[in-house]
Amino acid sequence: MKLFNVRKGLFVYFENELHRVYAVKPMYKKSVHLIRLRDLTQQLASAAEVERYQPKENDSFIFNKKVYTLSKEQKADVGDYILITYPHPDILDHYSLNEIEVVATVENKGVITTNSNGIKHTEYLLMVPGRDENSHPIEYHDMSIAQDDTAHSETSNTIHDLLPIIGDVYQKLDDTSIEAMVVAIQGETVFLGGGLEVHQEELMDPEKWDFLYNFLDK
Repeated sequence: MKLFNVRKGLFVYFENELHRVYAVKPMYKKSVHLIRLRDLTQQLASAAEVERYQPKENDSFIFNKKVYTLSKEQKADVGDYILITYPHPDILDHYSLNEIEVVATVENKGVITTNSNGIKHTEYLLMVPGRDENSHPIEYHDMSIAQDDTAHSETSNTIHDLLPIIGDVYQKLDDTSIEAMVVAIQGETVFLGGGLEVHQEELMDPEKWDFLYNFLDK
């Protein structure tokens, strides 16, 4: 892409993976500042190294170690993630293209997010957990050279790069008072703070545990 075509919020491919532009700083050689969506790590690139992608209904991708499918038909509920694809903020709102926000309140004409933004139902696509079998995976630009063929499947979030690592903090969904950090890993057994031991597959099950953040990134 040409630098003048790159702007904050665009979804782009860089090194075959899906990213979101969070800043453009023309004075630097690596002027495009990116967030890799699958694990929220920061990347630097030049405009020539990125290729734009416009997300659309029925696309699926990995966001923060979990798989989501974009839906226009389903309306958001409290706690859901939404992707803002057609932003028309009022003067008091502060959101932009392709921002991902969490729903705090649902109203007739739209939602209020945890960032206190009022967003009309026509402005967003709902991020439905899981990969719909008829969805179009977009986390890789070229699936044939992706690191793992399992990126097509519902278990995409268990590929090597997305497995638990030391410092990851998880919350137990059937007892939200339990938040624990990964302190050690032996084979497929994950050791959490407080003396908890779980199998890595259980920890990656979105119906049992919720990944919050990595302590080392704080």
